[in-house]
Amino acid sequence: MSGGRPTILLIDVDGTLVLTGGAGRRAMDRGFAQVVGRSDACDGFSLAGMTDRAIARAGLRACGADQTEAAIDQVLTAYLAALQDELVRATNYRVLDGVFDLLAAASQWPATAIGLGTGNMQQGARLKLAHGNLWHWFAFGGFGCDAEDRATLVRKGAERGAAALGAPVDHCAVWVIGDTPLDVKAARDNGFYCLAVASGGADLATLSACRPDLAVATLADSSVISTLLR
Repeated sequence: MSGGRPTILLIDVDGTLVLTGGAGRRAMDRGFAQVVGRSDACDGFSLAGMTDRAIARAGLRACGADQTEAAIDQVLTAYLAALQDELVRATNYRVLDGVFDLLAAASQWPATAIGLGTGNMQQGARLKLAHGNLWHWFAFGGFGCDAEDRATLVRKGAERGAAALGAPVDHCAVWVIGDTPLDVKAARDNGFYCLAVASGGADLATLSACRPDLAVATLADSSVISTLLR
């Protein structure tokens, strides 16, 4: 528990907890195909670190379609409908190294709340994590359905974690754990700590250059638990 304070862990999903073997991307492509008749809407930009709503907005823009909230909702509804099927079909889905050990350890720490800080819609996060028997570890989170901006949804996750601990957010040590520079930025924008892991969207040098509090190759690194407990 950081500095003896209540601790909140907000962990990203894709590239941090799991790799879905491309299931999420394929489901998003199917969503666009159903709504705008094109499966190449996301070909021109990286999805790493983006929220689902931001992805839908960018894809609609790339297709020259109106980026209304209703259109975004249509794309995401179609995406979620396709996601379970794509997860079942994925042959290289996996839970990343160190994840189970970290969750098991953190669940035993006093005054610690384990949640998600993810750009996924809550239903999408549930589907992706349930596929790897992980969903039950997370009682709360900040999700892509809370806000299109990542810093805002991270703040929402922190507020929910603080409520679970019965403490004000400002009295808690909040750790954002993710695999992209956007995770680091979301933490910094809120004044939170950040642990960056090079298991998904960016390599270790790129993440280290963003100046997180800790950057590691995988969550199996021995410094992860000792740092979160400091």
